Amino acid sequence: MSTILKIFVFPAAMVVMCLGVLTILGGHITPGGGFQGGAMIAAGLIFCLIVYGLKESPFNLSHDFLSAIESIGALAYVFLGLAGLLFSGFYLYNLGVDLYNIVPASIQAIFNYSDPTNAGIVPYLNFVVGLKVMVGLSAIVYAFLAFREYGEEAVDEPIEEIE
Repeated sequence: MSTILKIFVFPAAMVVMCLGVLTILGGHITPGGGFQGGAMIAAGLIFCLIVYGLKESPFNLSHDFLSAIESIGALAYVFLGLAGLLFSGFYLYNLGVDLYNIVPASIQAIFNYSDPTNAGIVPYLNFVVGLKVMVGLSAIVYAFLAFREYGEEAVDEPIEEIE
């Protein structure tokens, strides 16, 4: 790739990734949320992966790290859903807002904060969905680039062992 692309892509990727974080954090009061923000963060990572390649990328993410982040996102989503099921009887019930007054006050206080834009567990759900989407989209491109650079050995073995 050209030097001009390498100079331009990293700052542009950082701007796109910051916009993705902003979209995730404000997703409960603005259009967007976890999926859109995660896709923007993944786009920033993908820009760098395509221009710099796997070896020179400023975001050197291993398969194990991506797998761990995706697992954390999935487990957090399930646990938030189970917390709603446990305390209200409904999966993914919004514990912080509690429209039907069925959640104990001590549990509701964990997710409730004094803010006019209080959304209960929705910001937490946006965050974990953003993690899942970011890793899912990035992992696809990461796998394609690893296969292109290292061949069929990259499918079964980590990159560190191939080199």
